[in-house]
Amino acid sequence: MPDIDRRAALTATGLATLGLALPASAATSAPLSLDARNPGLPLKSGHLRMGTATGPHGSIGITNRTLTRDGQPWLPVMGEFHFTRFPAAYWEEELRKMKAAGITIVASYILWNHVELEPGRIDWTGDRDIARFVRLCDANGLLFFLRPGPWGHAEARFGGIPDWIVSATSPRSNDPAYMAQVDRFWRSLYDQVKGQMWKDGGPIVGMQIENEYNLDGPGQGRAHIAALKQLALAIGYDVPLYTVTGWDQTLYPKGAVVPVHGGYPDEPWSAKTTPLPPKENYLFRFDSRVSGDLGAQTRNNRRGDADSDMDDTPFLGAEYGGGVPVMYRRRPLLDPKDVAAAVTTQVGSGVNLLGYYMFHGGANPLAHGRTLEETQRSGGYNDCPIIGYDFQAPIGQYGEVNPVSAALRPLHYFLAAYGDRLAAMTVHAPARLPKDKDDLHSLRWSVRAQGDSGFLFVNNHVRQYDTAAHPGTQFTVQLPNGPVTLPVRPVTIAPGDSFFWPIGMDLDGVRLDWATAQPVTRLTDADGPVHVLIATAPGPVELAFPSGTRLSASSRADNGRVIAYVPPSPDRLLTVTGPDGRRVRLLLLDQASARTLWVGDHDGQRRLILTAADTIFAPAALILRQRGNPAFRYSIVPGTSGSATAKGPASTVLPFTQSRKAGEAPPIAIGGPANAAMQPLPEAHRAAAAFTFTPPKDALATGDAYLELDWRGDIGRLFDGIDMLDDAYWDGRVWRIGLKRFADRLGRPWTLTILPLRADAPIYLDASARAKLPKADQVADLLTIRLIPEYQLEIRA
Repeated sequence: MPDIDRRAALTATGLATLGLALPASAATSAPLSLDARNPGLPLKSGHLRMGTATGPHGSIGITNRTLTRDGQPWLPVMGEFHFTRFPAAYWEEELRKMKAAGITIVASYILWNHVELEPGRIDWTGDRDIARFVRLCDANGLLFFLRPGPWGHAEARFGGIPDWIVSATSPRSNDPAYMAQVDRFWRSLYDQVKGQMWKDGGPIVGMQIENEYNLDGPGQGRAHIAALKQLALAIGYDVPLYTVTGWDQTLYPKGAVVPVHGGYPDEPWSAKTTPLPPKENYLFRFDSRVSGDLGAQTRNNRRGDADSDMDDTPFLGAEYGGGVPVMYRRRPLLDPKDVAAAVTTQVGSGVNLLGYYMFHGGANPLAHGRTLEETQRSGGYNDCPIIGYDFQAPIGQYGEVNPVSAALRPLHYFLAAYGDRLAAMTVHAPARLPKDKDDLHSLRWSVRAQGDSGFLFVNNHVRQYDTAAHPGTQFTVQLPNGPVTLPVRPVTIAPGDSFFWPIGMDLDGVRLDWATAQPVTRLTDADGPVHVLIATAPGPVELAFPSGTRLSASSRADNGRVIAYVPPSPDRLLTVTGPDGRRVRLLLLDQASARTLWVGDHDGQRRLILTAADTIFAPAALILRQRGNPAFRYSIVPGTSGSATAKGPASTVLPFTQSRKAGEAPPIAIGGPANAAMQPLPEAHRAAAAFTFTPPKDALATGDAYLELDWRGDIGRLFDGIDMLDDAYWDGRVWRIGLKRFADRLGRPWTLTILPLRADAPIYLDASARAKLPKADQVADLLTIRLIPEYQLEIRA
């Protein structure tokens, strides 16, 4: 463990040096106020018609306020991963990556047209083996949420319903011909997953009925959702939770299903070619759980059912954007803060199931020469790549861990360690609210509290917009036993900040009145518990404890409390002894260390790992992986620090030749359901430039390797002969392609085709991407191809 902190007292001069001195005007600003004394809705249970809640591993239930596990409030993290969009050979390591990132429940659409590739023949083998995927979730300590549609959307052709069923029936209704087909599909699926329900000791805890459903009319609306649930029960799908998506005026039979919600930092389905106005996801929610346009393919002018169901159902999320897709007409790029701030704000709004779509990217399968992606010309609202479904997710299309994962993991670890406390807390609005989502000057904040304990949430980040700085900020929160004003020294909340602070937090019998640091997790060793927090700003963390508390750092009495200012450090522990003699230790991490934070089980114990490497907690070893850098450094708490250099080839630049010059790209047509830019027809690719290169046969010497293609153009397609391996719309990023799945194709010539991007293309690109384009009528260039090895280090128990 790190050494005990024996730092000398921080003098007034030292505090000023660390940037804590404040101008007089800031120090005298009135605290922002909030009343958190309302206990919230009375607890209500047994009113929702769910399935069997108990099984060999305990019970999973639901009240009007929270999910429960074994009768206690429960706040899990759910991440979407489509098994049919990833090679089955690597499912287990990908699931372990998700678990290492703090995922509790894996959700997956079962896309009908991914498993029924020709009429009447449903295939559950290979990459479609749902039974094996669910068993792997179970074996790795992950729960599973079944989302079998029958209409799933998921940027799939006809929302995942096979063409011949769309043609022969009236989908998404109680049409007998359609329902007979759904019955056939769902029974076939049930044959694969029976025995794996929660009641049987398996991991399947929930089932989502349909998706984005707001149709109303004969055989539709609430009657259709009711019919689908009745069918599910008749087949045997008996699970603790039945849900339905709750946005875009959704309609459902109340009590039979529970709405789940979502929101995204951008709208790739928008027809606008300019930056969007500020998204409402960056506002705290107090009166509604329903986000704005979430891309539903249908419209309904009637009021939906979700908002009027708020008193009877908990605030559950299923589709908060872990990223966003890149679609043809709109290609936004997200910063990790864009995702983390939006998600933290929704948790501060009362979310009691944090569900992501997507958490893991993938690739669309091909079906006997047919493509299965959503397109406008097939009646969809969007044009999507044929294969690529990266989604800018925390774990990408090829299993690469992306920077957004680091921005989200601390929140997930917090929910695992302390989510039972947060879940039971009521959301409270401040006395002064922002006028609307366009108000970038008022501070956005909330408190979730129960009794005299709570968490204060702050968000001062809005994607693509500058928010105001808030110097000299303090908060006064009215609690049942009186007001609390924090912190003692007013702070500056900078543009881009997003965080939460504890108030009245029980740390194994020692009360933390507040801290200007975000709780993360709880560890134990032979000397007892260690609570880990992350500083939310540069400089020392302000810690407040009840009078009589003793610290191993310098402190002072202040208005009946003990106040300390402790610089964060990953190398020292702070010992805190309460008035009754109970002792606990704190590890205060700085923000840079927090970006290298992993928490998981290693060598039979919960541990914290600080490393820049991607981390997998395997049964017999801790596995660290890095792209392009063979030098590993790590620190294990409790445990030791270490470093090592892996062997293997260095990154290289691959030669290529231009085998075909670009022709003139045709003008982009405007039309389709969105009346916006439409993806060019297949014949347009005759104008594509072509570049040939050979990935080395020994490229996988270190285990995996990635191609990084720096290119400019409209649409890129990668071929081995006539077999398309991947495709992408240019969005300003380097195109990264994992080679492990293509091992048997290495050493042969590959071809990259690039359809020129016209200067007058009516599409949206972020400003950073636009800046990379040359001033020309069109562009179709390949600048470099780099081969980046992935190095691996195993740390044995």
